[in-house]
Amino acid sequence: MQQLIITRPDDWHLHLRDGAMMQSVLPDTARQFARAIVMPNLKPPVTTTEQAQAYRARILAALPAGAKFEPLMTLYLTDNTSAEEIRKAKASSFVHAVKYYPAGATTNSDAGVTDLRKTYAALEEMQRCGMPLLVHGEVTDPAVDVFDREAVFIEHVLQPLLKDLPKLRVVFEHITTKDAAQFVANASDNIAATITAHHLLYNRNAMFKGGIRPHYYCLPVLKRETHREALVQAAISGNKKFFLGTDSAPHAQHTKETACGCAGCYTAHAAIEMYAEVFEQAGELDKLEGFASFYGTDYYHLPRNMQKVTLRKQEWQVPATVGFGEHRLVPLRAEEKMEWKLVE
Repeated sequence: MQQLIITRPDDWHLHLRDGAMMQSVLPDTARQFARAIVMPNLKPPVTTTEQAQAYRARILAALPAGAKFEPLMTLYLTDNTSAEEIRKAKASSFVHAVKYYPAGATTNSDAGVTDLRKTYAALEEMQRCGMPLLVHGEVTDPAVDVFDREAVFIEHVLQPLLKDLPKLRVVFEHITTKDAAQFVANASDNIAATITAHHLLYNRNAMFKGGIRPHYYCLPVLKRETHREALVQAAISGNKKFFLGTDSAPHAQHTKETACGCAGCYTAHAAIEMYAEVFEQAGELDKLEGFASFYGTDYYHLPRNMQKVTLRKQEWQVPATVGFGEHRLVPLRAEEKMEWKLVE
């Protein structure tokens, strides 16, 4: 196949940052996706509906002229999030979910939840009104191996939560393991999951090929090949519980290439092309549209996009760096060849 036409996709997990940095990366997302669930882990985090409205306004103001893109806002769950705040968020037309970060789990998560039981008033209201909870599914106990944190999260956090709140709508973000894929597949219909392009393309060896490769370091960290294969099978399965979420996370080059580099892969520059490569390699390119354009939209009870986009089999080279405010960032696959290209 040399060309693929699909309904314009949406990104159900995205980091845009703020200010000049956001202005640098937003065009990449707006070019590819009609909508995106925007993460709230700014400094300070987006914890109220009013803050989400202001952040949304800044995103819209930063869009390139003529761009048609809708940011779908989220709130950052804290120990102090109230049921009243959830009601305000639900009543708004722009807040679509609430994000749960275990405190210290990843970038800008220091204000995250220290004890999930402290959030039950908010979570009970979310269950009542149908507001999805987006979970970063890792425990932060230093005694747990970093490669086991997702599996332990399922057993120690997610299963008890769903026993207490069985109707809570939960999106298990950026799943990385066979354990998570099986859990979601076997769970009730209110449980779904996003899968990133980089977790579909790479196993943990990619971080160490020829030396330490910091631009492949993300959280949750890349896992064994058996887990990558399980994720591919979930993505191509046609199961509507699994859908596209890039977790594209821009970081300045100097903050990645340092003694203690931050976690995150920037993929917004070539996201849908990377997913197309995965589905083509699996011989299931016809399944891409459902995964990228339909299943997430249906889960969030939003109308499907009407516009179409065209992907063409066309070789092109990813740039070495791209602008990021006053800095530069290194995109995933920098200076490498891509096989698919989104037609402008």
